[in-house]
Amino acid sequence: MRTWAATFLERLVGLPGEVDERLRPPAHGRASGKRDCPAAVVMEADVQRYWDEQVATFDAEPDHGLADPPVRMAWSKLLRRLLPPPPADIIDLGCGTGSLSVLLAEQGYGVRGLDLSERMITAATRKAHAAGVEVDFQQGDASVPPYGQASADVVLARHVLWALPDPSQALASWIQLLRPAGRLVLIEGCWTTGAGLTADQCQRLVGQRRTEATVERLDDPTLWGRQTHDERYALVSRT
Repeated sequence: MRTWAATFLERLVGLPGEVDERLRPPAHGRASGKRDCPAAVVMEADVQRYWDEQVATFDAEPDHGLADPPVRMAWSKLLRRLLPPPPADIIDLGCGTGSLSVLLAEQGYGVRGLDLSERMITAATRKAHAAGVEVDFQQGDASVPPYGQASADVVLARHVLWALPDPSQALASWIQLLRPAGRLVLIEGCWTTGAGLTADQCQRLVGQRRTEATVERLDDPTLWGRQTHDERYALVSRT
């Protein structure tokens, strides 16, 4: 029987058995989709190991490390437009090395960051310390976040939903985290290999559980540090 981890790696590159390094950075949906059985433990370990191995090069992508000032400013402006004003409480699911979490904390938001990879969380914690901001980073499965219901004003997930084995169920878990009038913010895409979620697919998934979802295309090359030719977008649901 094929493990979900093997299927995940195929989704990541779009082709069985082939690893395209250019596609690894955009597709950082770090969650195990774990289940309460021995096979699930192996599956979670496989996915965690995969993302642990990406830490050394993860921030090399401009939209991951946000080291280039124009890229960092572009993401800062985008998020301020999509999010309620500080000091709203934000949960950053699949936070990776914590670049967005730190950027938001610098703007005055209260931020919790969750990632399956222990090494990603270690890197994120160091990044927050270097920036002089407080972020509550925790290792865990983004598909079943370990937070209380109605404990956040925003649930933010960038390139996470597409990689989960049950996106609809994950969305149900995420929505439960929101306070009344809370906001769901998804950054997603459908890449040239066919991996990912189209905006229509994502809007339909959210529409199963929310009454409103708007999509904004993210075509500005400054966000990505280069020109792109695939579908990248933000989805925001307020109700």
